[in-house]
Amino acid sequence: MPLRHTFTPLDNIRLAHLCGPMDEHLRAIEAVRPVTIHRRQGAFRLEGRQRDAEAVLELLQALYERASKPIAPEQLQLMLDDLRRGQAAPRAATPEGDIVLHTRRADLSGRTPHQVQYLRQILSHDLTLGVGPAGTGKTFLAVACAVDALERNHVQRIILTRPAVEAGERLGFLPGDLTQKVDPYLRPLYDALYDLMGFDRVTKAFEKGLLEIAPLAFMRGRTLNHAFIILDEAQNTTPEQMKMFLTRIGFGAKAVVTGDMSQIDLPRGTPSGLVDAVRVLQGVKGVASTRFTSADVVRHPLVARIVEAYDAQDRPAPAVDIPVDKPVRPSPRKSVAKPVDKAVGKAVDSPVAAAAPAPVAPRRRTRATPITSG
Repeated sequence: MPLRHTFTPLDNIRLAHLCGPMDEHLRAIEAVRPVTIHRRQGAFRLEGRQRDAEAVLELLQALYERASKPIAPEQLQLMLDDLRRGQAAPRAATPEGDIVLHTRRADLSGRTPHQVQYLRQILSHDLTLGVGPAGTGKTFLAVACAVDALERNHVQRIILTRPAVEAGERLGFLPGDLTQKVDPYLRPLYDALYDLMGFDRVTKAFEKGLLEIAPLAFMRGRTLNHAFIILDEAQNTTPEQMKMFLTRIGFGAKAVVTGDMSQIDLPRGTPSGLVDAVRVLQGVKGVASTRFTSADVVRHPLVARIVEAYDAQDRPAPAVDIPVDKPVRPSPRKSVAKPVDKAVGKAVDSPVAAAAPAPVAPRRRTRATPITSG
């Protein structure tokens, strides 16, 4: 039985934003769930299984509420991912309300339950560990919380650090001063700052000393008071480096450690400081940890499928019981009467009668021929 729904009061602008150009949003929804969508003005008819039709209708209602302006492609894709996984349509709706961060992006909020949990842990704990695959927003959300803390005067500066480890390549010695040498390794942090603060404000913040980006190797011996510290790519630290970083936290400081345990670029046999820290700091008061999964990937939907494929490959194969053939016992041999050689008077081993010895030809006697004298 088809499911029918009519949006009232009818708003043609919202309806156009909901359906997209040439109803491409409706076609994208049909590609996710086996439901056919028919539309006549504001009246919709959904044909398919009852559960699928109800899930699609819930998504249409959520999109209609947000359709006061054009729906961004990434927002639609994230909601389609939720529909594919059977989650509720509004991603960031929480009983306690959304977390509002003071950044240049007014719509910045957690898009998945783990991201919302991650933000709340950063705001309520002095040390937070964010562990998960690429594309889950670990670094970006941490930088957003740091910018928010700086804007609210909760901290006096932001310090971003990262181990200078190449991803499987040896680039050799880079030219320039210290800043120019480490810039290639810290470029993702710059990108997040430019997106959240703008290029001009980031430049002025560096000049005033409000922002500092440094490699992990230069953190030893420092005490970081009233600072928001972020250690990115922590899976490439050694346990000694991780302990050194964690003991830099001073009064009024907050630290966030992010990393992906599946992308360790350390030499073979070198333990990861992130893996060690997650194990050692488990249950320590004041330390929170969030584990992201492929369901939290907010990049291209292909990234989530790539992460799932690699996770499935790394997962050990289930044990298979292989039947073992039981050894076959030889059947007892029947006793066979052995023939007796009459000539010898003994039994022979072969069941076939002993062959008679080959006859010996008698010697031929020759007569001596008398020799006559001539």
